[in-house]
Parts: sequence; C-alpha cells; structure tokens
Amino acid sequence: MSKQLNFLSAGIIERGVALAREVATLDLDAQIDALNAIREALHAASPFADEPVDFVRWERAGAITANDYNPNSVAPPEMRLLEHSITEDGYTQPIVAWRNGDLFEVVDGFHRNRVGRESPSVRARVHGRLPLSIVNATRTDRTDRIASTIRHNRARGKHRVQAMSDIVVELKRRNWNDEKIGRELGMDPDEVLRLTQITGLADLFADREFSKSWDVDATTDDEIVAEVLSDGKSAEEE
Repeated sequence: MSKQLNFLSAGIIERGVALAREVATLDLDAQIDALNAIREALHAASPFADEPVDFVRWERAGAITANDYNPNSVAPPEMRLLEHSITEDGYTQPIVAWRNGDLFEVVDGFHRNRVGRESPSVRARVHGRLPLSIVNATRTDRTDRIASTIRHNRARGKHRVQAMSDIVVELKRRNWNDEKIGRELGMDPDEVLRLTQITGLADLFADREFSKSWDVDATTDDEIVAEVLSDGKSAEEE
C-alpha cells in the first residue's frame, strides 16, 4: 500500500510541476488568478482546510476595504519600520480579511494593507495585489469580526481607549453580556466595566482643572479618559 501511495504521489507531483510550467506562460493577471484558483482547490482538499493561513490569496488592492472599528494605532516611527520591514523582508504575514461578495474587509493587518497601497516600491513589487488570509466563513457577523480584530490586536500596538470603549458599548447593544465580551476580547470584568463607563466621560470632564503639567488644548480624549480613570481608581483605593 505504501509503495502504491508513493507511486500515486509521484504522479500527482509530476502533473503539478507540469501545471506550474503552464501557469508561468500566462500573462501576469491571468497567472495570479490561476494560481489563486489552484491554491483554493488545493486548500479545499487539504487536511488543514479549517485553518485560514493554509490558503493565502493575492487580491487586487482595490477589492480590499478597511473596517470602521479598528482601535489599534501605530505611531509614525513604527509605521516607517513596518514599511522598511516589508520592503526588505517582503510580506511575511498575510492580511486577515473576511469576504463580502467580491470585496474583502480587513480584520487584521490594517497597516500592512496601508503599506501595500501607499509605498510605491512595495506596490510595484506586489503588482498592486495584497496577500489575504480569509477568516472562517461562519464568522461573518459584525460582532464576530470585531472580536476577531480585537483578539488579533490586543497583544500588539496601542489601542485607543475611546475606540475600545465604543466597541464594548456596541457589543453590549448587540446583546453581548459582560461575560461574553470578557471571554471573547480577553478582558477581565473590571476592564469591561470601565470601558463601558468611559463613553462620554471625555466630554463630561472637558472643563475639569488638570494639573499644570497638562496642556489641555493638546490633550487627546484618550489621555483625558486615562487621567480620569486613574484619579477614580486612586479615590477607590483610598
């Protein structure tokens, strides 16, 4: 049986190599589209078909849209480093997205998406395409996509406090209880509570007298919220 399997495998590999040579004769766009289709078929037959990273497709940048809820921010120096990394090392991680008809919405990799669009050298090198790994088809509900983005981002970058608060409030409005929010987003109950309470605090404390070290005009909503929460915590501890 083992010899038969080896014989069959050798024949499949031989036909695969011949197919690859055929694909290489196509013009660029047809070549990329053919490779996407072949890889998708192989992914369907793969023992790792449930793992999105098993199939990375190269899609036109114009078919990829950013989401409107990402609370992750990257400072300019880190953004420049990311561009340098992709320029020097290439794309070592795909952009995670979900499929909506003929379009794809970014779940994770917003800044990798930006580099591929905005860096002339990178854009030319990847022929106006971007590498996508598509989240499992069952996770198409907005709340599932939001939770997926947060899980991808929480261990890296910096989350804007106000944006995270808005997300928690939106999930609660979509009937997620505190326990589910904490479980899905990796938060403890106290963090969920504080983020729930933040919405509107920046406006509420707009006239608050801060210490002289604060430049109120230059202070962001996130910094105001962080100061308010810090003061509130101290009061509780006292």
